[in-house]
Amino acid sequence: MPTYEYQCGDCKQASTHFFRSFSQVQDPVCPHCASTNLDRLISRVALGSGSVSLEDPSFIDGFDESDPRALGRLARTMGEETGEDLPGEYEDMVRELESGNIPDDDDFAGSGDTNDLPL
Repeated sequence: MPTYEYQCGDCKQASTHFFRSFSQVQDPVCPHCASTNLDRLISRVALGSGSVSLEDPSFIDGFDESDPRALGRLARTMGEETGEDLPGEYEDMVRELESGNIPDDDDFAGSGDTNDLPL
């Protein structure tokens, strides 16, 4: 169940929005002032029984961002933790990373915008 945190550009209040699945994610409305001018915040990521803050530097200790295999392992773990059926493009991207290759936009041409992949 995806959960996103947003900050309203009008009233500056933060809010949390829950969606039943990734396919049901939609543009949220501020519960404080009803504005649609919301910016999504970087928030905590649930991994297993605990959670990890992306702002906590220990989350990336030992993580080599230049290693596509490490990125693939992280993407697979995060994808599995969602409990959702992820699009085939996501699995294709993860497999490509796990094999040591960095996919480019051309690898997914015609299969949807890679910016929409849940990573």
